[in-house]
Order: sequence, then structure tokens, then C-alpha cells
Amino acid sequence: MYHALVEGAAPDDIVLQSDLAFLKILPARMELFRVETELMACVDKEKRLRNFLSQAKESFEYILLDTPPSFGLLTFNALTAADFLLIPMQCEAYALDAVAPLMQVMNIIKNTSNPSLQMAGILLTMFDVGESVGRRICETARERFGPLLFNTVIPRNTALKNAPADGAPIFLKDLGAFGARCYLNLAGEILHLK
Repeated sequence: MYHALVEGAAPDDIVLQSDLAFLKILPARMELFRVETELMACVDKEKRLRNFLSQAKESFEYILLDTPPSFGLLTFNALTAADFLLIPMQCEAYALDAVAPLMQVMNIIKNTSNPSLQMAGILLTMFDVGESVGRRICETARERFGPLLFNTVIPRNTALKNAPADGAPIFLKDLGAFGARCYLNLAGEILHLK
């Protein structure tokens, strides 16, 4: 990502193949932390990612952007480039309070640099059915955000937790795992957004 945003690298030069034939990745490495300071004085710094993706859009059916949990230049770039915003919300204390500011930022971006940006929805994650706090947060989120919430809820799950450590997507380890099925359900909901 650093090479795309700062050095203007072409997609073909930096996109990598994953273990899944239909999935390519563009990783973020340690140098990405320098992007914000190196682009600060650049014109159209918040449009760098959109310009990069305009070269790649025809090659992909979907492009997923994973942003840091902050309101920095990388997040602004992602929102300026995106068609939809999906907000993952952990079923933990303080997570509810973080959603509203992100929705405000989305509206600012929509009004200033990306009028086509739409809310895909809010995804409840790290849900532990055995924790009463998690259940209460889930209920409060349903009351507060109603139709913005995806029906799918991603559980706190050992197989999901171990997948990054195993270096492979959950789908390659155990397609029938409960966590994998939850993500497949989410994919089905996302496919109906268009």
C-alpha cells in the first residue's frame, strides 16, 4: 500500500496472489506508517487510493479495503475511494460510542469528496453468547441502529481466532466451521447490496 499511495506504483506491480485462485491481496507492511507524514503536503492526498483503484477496478468484481481504527489519512483515502462502508463493531464496552463518529465522518466524506459513498451496514463481531454484557450491547445496537445492522453476527470463535496464526483463511482450514459459515452468511448479505 505504501508503494501505491506514495510512489504511485501500478496495481500489476504490487498486487499479490493468495492461496485462493480468485483472491488477490495488496498487503500493508511496516512502511505504511510513514504515509501520513509523507503525503501531508501533497495535493489531493485524500484521493491517492481512489486514483490507484481506478487503475484496478476493471480487473476485480469486488475490492475490500481494511482500514486502521482511526480517523487518519488512510481512513479518509479509503472512504473517498469506497462505494460502501461496512463498520465492524465489537460486542464490547465503548464500541457503541465509536460508531456514531465514524458515521459522521462518512457523511462529511459523502458531502465533500465521494457523493456515491453508501452505508453497507454495521457488523456485530466478537460476540460471546455466554457473556451478558455482550448480549446487552447487541440488544442496544439493535435498538440504536436497527436496519443498519447486518443479520449476521460474527462470534468469538476459536477457529476464527486461530486462522491468522495458522496463516490461512478459515475457509481453507474448515469450511464447515461455525465462524466460516457466519462469514459466508455475511457474504450473502453483501451480495444483495448492489
